[in-house]
Amino acid sequence: MHADSFFSQALVYLSVAVLCVPIARALGLGSVLGYLIGGVVIGPSVLGWVGEESQDVMHFAEIGVVMMLFLIGLELDPGRLWRMRKPILGLGGTQVVVTSLVLTGIAWLVGLPWNQAAAVGMTLSLSSTAIVLQTLNEKRQLKTSGGQSAFSVLLFQDISIVPMLSILPLLAVGGVRAMDSGDHELLIDRVPEVWKAPVVLVVMTVIVLAGRFLSRYLFRFIARSGLREVFTAAALLLIVATAVLMKGLGLSPALGAFLAGVVLANNEYRHELETNLEPFKGLFLGLFFIAVGTSIDFALFTEQPLTMSATVLGLVLVKLVLLLGLGKVFGLSTEQNRLFGSSLAQGSEFAFVLLSFAATSLVIPTTLANMLMGVVAVSMALSPLLMLLNDRWAKRAVADAGADQRPPDEIHTSNPVVIAGFGRFGQIVGRFLRANGVEATVLDVDSDSVELLRQLGLTVYYGDASREDVLDAAGADSAKLIVVAVAEREKSLEIVRTVQKHYPDLAIFARACTRTHAYDLLDAGVEHVYLETLDSSLELSIDALRGLGVRAYRARRAARRFRHKEDQDLRELNRMRHDEKAYMDLARTRIRDIETLLRKDLGETNQPADDAWDLASAMRRVTSRPDPAPAADPVDAPSSAPASDASASPPRDE
Repeated sequence: MHADSFFSQALVYLSVAVLCVPIARALGLGSVLGYLIGGVVIGPSVLGWVGEESQDVMHFAEIGVVMMLFLIGLELDPGRLWRMRKPILGLGGTQVVVTSLVLTGIAWLVGLPWNQAAAVGMTLSLSSTAIVLQTLNEKRQLKTSGGQSAFSVLLFQDISIVPMLSILPLLAVGGVRAMDSGDHELLIDRVPEVWKAPVVLVVMTVIVLAGRFLSRYLFRFIARSGLREVFTAAALLLIVATAVLMKGLGLSPALGAFLAGVVLANNEYRHELETNLEPFKGLFLGLFFIAVGTSIDFALFTEQPLTMSATVLGLVLVKLVLLLGLGKVFGLSTEQNRLFGSSLAQGSEFAFVLLSFAATSLVIPTTLANMLMGVVAVSMALSPLLMLLNDRWAKRAVADAGADQRPPDEIHTSNPVVIAGFGRFGQIVGRFLRANGVEATVLDVDSDSVELLRQLGLTVYYGDASREDVLDAAGADSAKLIVVAVAEREKSLEIVRTVQKHYPDLAIFARACTRTHAYDLLDAGVEHVYLETLDSSLELSIDALRGLGVRAYRARRAARRFRHKEDQDLRELNRMRHDEKAYMDLARTRIRDIETLLRKDLGETNQPADDAWDLASAMRRVTSRPDPAPAADPVDAPSSAPASDASASPPRDE
């Protein structure tokens, strides 16, 4: 490749990454789809800016896949795996096996040979880790039982990629040699047939032992150089060397990278390795997905529209039905099972890796691989839409109280406080009130969380606080206030509107997850709005000032002033938020005002901390004081005991 051609191609690929990915993220499609769509646009199907040379780029970018599997291995801490062993091995393992078998059977029934059907079944059984985790995080559903089940399945799928990469070459007509025809002789070929298996076992054992006992000293020696680029080079050398060694043994290079990652999972330099390799992994993976996008033959959708459309819909529907069935078997509620099924009913970005690998290994023909790449890409594009439909379906089911929707619990208590939402925020409020003798009626719409909290001895009722009949049963007509502690913005506003309409005398204390959420609550007429991270951030700030030598009462007074000013500014900025220029001007002014006010109040001080104003420090000082000497036994007491003990003297201000 000529230098000018190289720079031209680099310009095209980098432009795609810079332009398409932010647009895709803004549209909620995710970075993977952004790379794929960008590759399609510059590929032969649309603009034709790149051609057959994209295959060379793909081979070069496969190092990103190797790095990805290395980082997956680094994340597999043995303790974490052991704690999640049941959902990972049970639900995750069952999903991969059952889905692979069913899809293999369908592929065989439509006429594919058994080996090609098996490759297709394994490849399409996986789901998109990037899309699922990003979407669940954005919707704050990752901590639900459905979200945790999806995470367990994705974790097992990530692990299963390694054996899949090892199995695929064995499905080729010519065995593993099919992919190496014309290449140089492998190292393992020089070993007698009877010694091949023992040699592979010995080499892998050496890798494990070296990683466990020698890597620490190697990285420690390199870290002492103080040159970060040398540390990065050493990490890349470790990955590439292990991958080359595995390839020389006739195994998958990805298997070597994964093994190296698992070996280093408990290494003291693990986080440094992750930090240094993450940018390279993202860049090479992005390059790989762009190259995959350029190789997708979307002409197939115009040439065979019915076949391609039926394949996409069939894949999504088959996986959805299987996932819903598995979720029911493993005890997920109807609501959480729908979330679990809709989040995983698509193809995976790893499918592009496996399909490319299967094609180069001569397991499946290139035309079939291209067709399935297009199917997987479209199914991934449909994934956000499917989850959106599930959200709409769930809301309508709650509103209409459908037949399969759990009816609200019967509530037989009436308390001065109603708490809507009993997650991490609402639980603290409820426990604090109860500790101070104030009982509250608690409502939550997550049935699994309700059952779990009841097992912990907490009285929680299943019910949607945005419904008038549920609030009426909870005693809202006689309560003094309601705490709206739900995280979802729309649900929070819906509860507020219901309370204001039917219980106008009920005081509303509302949690706000973001400033925009707080603005919406203020616009709705809520007087008591609380940003969920403000107080904890201020407590940390107080301790930070204390650690710098500022007196306790000065630090706390500054925090009180900051909080009061922040509340005033929140309400004033809310009136300006629809005028962007005025909003930004006022925000800058208010930031300068509060900084000036606090600097003037706090002043420059190097005086020691005044613990008399700090209850925690006073308690630590009292509890750390030595206990008074025990009274001497009259028989053994010396004739001249000391008149006083130092520990009995009154405490002094420090």
